[in-house]
Amino acid sequence: MYRVWNFLTSYSLLLIIGALIALLWANLDLIIPVSGDPHYYFSLYHHMIDYPLWENAPIGVLEEGSRTLTPHFLVNDLLMALFFAMAGKEVWEAVALKAGSLRGKKAVTPLIATLGGMSGPVVIYLGIAYLFGSMPFAAVSNGWAVPTATDIAFSYLVGRMVFGAGHPAVRFLLLLAIADDALGLIILAIFYPTGDLAPNWLFLAAGVAVAVYLLANWLPRRMDKGKQDRPASTWMRKYASFWPYLIAGCISWYAFMRSGIHPALGLLFIVPTIPHSDRAYGLFSAAEAHLKDLLNEIEHALKHPVEIILFFFGLFNAGVQFSAIGEATWLVLFGLLIGKPLGIFIFGWIGARPLGFGLPEGMRMSDLFVLGCVAAIGFTVALFVASVAFPAGDIQDAAKMGALFSFAAAVVSLVVGKLFRVEKKNG
Repeated sequence: MYRVWNFLTSYSLLLIIGALIALLWANLDLIIPVSGDPHYYFSLYHHMIDYPLWENAPIGVLEEGSRTLTPHFLVNDLLMALFFAMAGKEVWEAVALKAGSLRGKKAVTPLIATLGGMSGPVVIYLGIAYLFGSMPFAAVSNGWAVPTATDIAFSYLVGRMVFGAGHPAVRFLLLLAIADDALGLIILAIFYPTGDLAPNWLFLAAGVAVAVYLLANWLPRRMDKGKQDRPASTWMRKYASFWPYLIAGCISWYAFMRSGIHPALGLLFIVPTIPHSDRAYGLFSAAEAHLKDLLNEIEHALKHPVEIILFFFGLFNAGVQFSAIGEATWLVLFGLLIGKPLGIFIFGWIGARPLGFGLPEGMRMSDLFVLGCVAAIGFTVALFVASVAFPAGDIQDAAKMGALFSFAAAVVSLVVGKLFRVEKKNG
């Protein structure tokens, strides 16, 4: 049973299962016309969990003097903060560690290609919407960021299928996906606030991050300077453990929510303050389980809970009726399937050839285009961005359907890999 569970969580299949259940449930009237009723799904989606601190609040919105809580708010705004914290941890290690994958010359071409992978989908999305769209441009334009997303887990797994685990393109793809996530977090924070911006609350989030770093991380190490037994750090690790960071995380999450920035990003200031190893074996590496620093221990303790959270994220966000397929669906899908590969290839070529930063040894220019096809799987983050880019309704549902359809990129990648004669390397 454990091996089955480990397989499900290692490959994020719980997220897919949740999304499939939601999709089938929302379309029961098409599948079973006699007894099916999609309204059961939508009544669950909107069902309110009473939280009687305040009264008469809009659903899932915190205002001064009022509050109610829905499952959607609980998952998307609160629990998904743990998912983005884990993504933030990978970005932080890639940037901060001396051997980090986003440091030095080796990261330049992937970072340049990332800019193409973000801008290409935007150009395709907005260009098609402006030139050929039947809907008013203003109605769909706010979804420009939906196709910029790359799902790290699934693109990584498909990349291994296309290139083989030992191909340098897989490491290139991972660097690109991590950088893509970092830029995606910035886009979410700047362009998709959840309310009127109140940036003064961010000073509280930043302040509590600085405070917990100084008191729980820097000060004990300072006190232990020259002492081999490290008594202060040992005491903090044994008795305080993760609690200072948990308290700081709660305060930071609340501050993000009050600031108008999406509260799912509320733990990002806290992640860099947690004691971490001076090395990282890489995303999804089993060897990281042997690192005993607090940040890695927290990440591995959260792995299974976060997979359960992603199940409910899929369940609450992927329930779109097929009748919702519309213009936004094709804008998102074309943005991913056309904009991603072209953007990554063009910008990657600029970085590798005219700018002279080159490609990793053993990687061809044609591999760059295939890699761009793999990166077109948006799914998790694309679903999330769609849910904040549009108000609930037909356009949001259509955009979500485009995010779900982006799994077609997996098939496209396998076909294009064959056409370009990708040499699989499993060593």
